[in-house]
Amino acid sequence: MEYELHLGDCLYVMRSLPANSVHIVVTDPPYGIRFMGKSWDGQDIEDRAAYRASMPSHVEACGPNGGHRSIAAEAGKYDLTPAGMRAFQAFTLDWATECLRVLKPGGHLLSFAAARTYHHMAVGIEIAGFEIRDQIMWVFGSGFPKSHNLKGEHLGWGTALKPAHEPICIARKPFPGTVAANMLEHGTGALNIDACRIGVVDAAYARNCSGDRGNAGTRSIEAQSATSLRAGGGSAASGRWPANLIHDGSDVIVAMFPAEAGAAAPVMGTEPTANGFSGAVSYSGMRERMAGAFHGDTGSAARFFYCAKTSRADRHAGLIDPGPQFKKGTKLRKVEKTDTKGNNHPTVKPTDLMGYLLRLVTPLGGKTLDPFMGSGSTGKAAVL
Repeated sequence: MEYELHLGDCLYVMRSLPANSVHIVVTDPPYGIRFMGKSWDGQDIEDRAAYRASMPSHVEACGPNGGHRSIAAEAGKYDLTPAGMRAFQAFTLDWATECLRVLKPGGHLLSFAAARTYHHMAVGIEIAGFEIRDQIMWVFGSGFPKSHNLKGEHLGWGTALKPAHEPICIARKPFPGTVAANMLEHGTGALNIDACRIGVVDAAYARNCSGDRGNAGTRSIEAQSATSLRAGGGSAASGRWPANLIHDGSDVIVAMFPAEAGAAAPVMGTEPTANGFSGAVSYSGMRERMAGAFHGDTGSAARFFYCAKTSRADRHAGLIDPGPQFKKGTKLRKVEKTDTKGNNHPTVKPTDLMGYLLRLVTPLGGKTLDPFMGSGSTGKAAVL
């Protein structure tokens, strides 16, 4: 596999790339929340906006925001507060505009964000010219609450919740014509569903809606009644349809999914129908429901959503592993002051997660762009 690494401001680097030259963009940009005090996630963005505002305009007739009157500089005129959020949206608009230019028609942009600033990022991406298609929620149980805990008569009150999810914006570059035609010409515009199906262990879930799962064309009405409500109906042999929810498999997240079978419970033959009578309804009148044994499935619905977690081995692959650095109950201040051994990037994404996202939108042999490399999670997943 061929790859290129560029060191520099991504805005200037992307301007050197040809238009319509990459198939997809998958990236984890700064969130504009000063994560753990990192200047690149807040102050650097505001400094860039202030610098633009201090520069003389090339065109006197342009808007009131100063700077070079770029599209990003113009975003500052919106009446949004605080100033940092206006700067963050302008920053997003700037890099998203370049992503739009280098993407092929129909190419997807997948971008991580924070819960508090997602709306500004999504607006910046949309104003750049993208179509917002969906949002994937990545849910995890390892977040640190940055809360100020009150004392005295307000003991037990705080100022923040524990972060447990990151939204991923799914946007697409507009294109003329149909998706099918665009796929033939550029290989972009659709999602690779089969490459991201969620595999199942239970053999009953691995069957599709064929004759042995209740298809009306091949089974009797009585036999259909006995199995049509069993879990797994409609699942393709290659797995379940990928959802816009991904979790990390941690106990606290899995525990949120109810374990009850609900509508997938075995048919007893005494269930009430919609009209209030007992039994099943057919066009010719009432008939009994056929009781059927449940296929023995176990576990909650948590297993039907893609699961990814950053292991220590994944985080420090190819580097010196410093070993466990944080014990249970570690304060956030200790996390901020951790040593620099191994991969100490504060927001490392799981390689499996990035690989899953790449499979979802990348055509075979396609070219991927990550404007914000960080510790290299996207590139690592692409190579592997």
